[in-house]
Amino acid sequence: QVQLVESGGGLVQPGGSLRLSCAASGFTFSMYGMRWYRQAPGKERELVAYISSSGSQTNYADSVKGRFTISRDNAKNAVYLQMNSLKPEDTAVYYCKAVFLDYWGQGTQVTVSS
Repeated sequence: QVQLVESGGGLVQPGGSLRLSCAASGFTFSMYGMRWYRQAPGKERELVAYISSSGSQTNYADSVKGRFTISRDNAKNAVYLQMNSLKPEDTAVYYCKAVFLDYWGQGTQVTVSS
């Protein structure tokens, strides 16, 4: 059974940093690219970042490029999202997802506010 458990969210001031983690189980993690998505209140879910199965390729939404970094540890079945220089518009629930697998975790809330 595929499980994705996101953690690391919280309340942070503008300009601050957070590191999100996603623990994956129930599939061969090292064979799948992984994505981070986010969904703000009243908005559609949007793709934030992608990392290939080996970790050698990454892509980012223009809105987070240069501020967010996606990484993974295949030995730990985990994917991470380092978020720096956070802005109020980054406020959302963040989700991880394996490419080609239609499973979602519960997400982790990130709130950027002074």
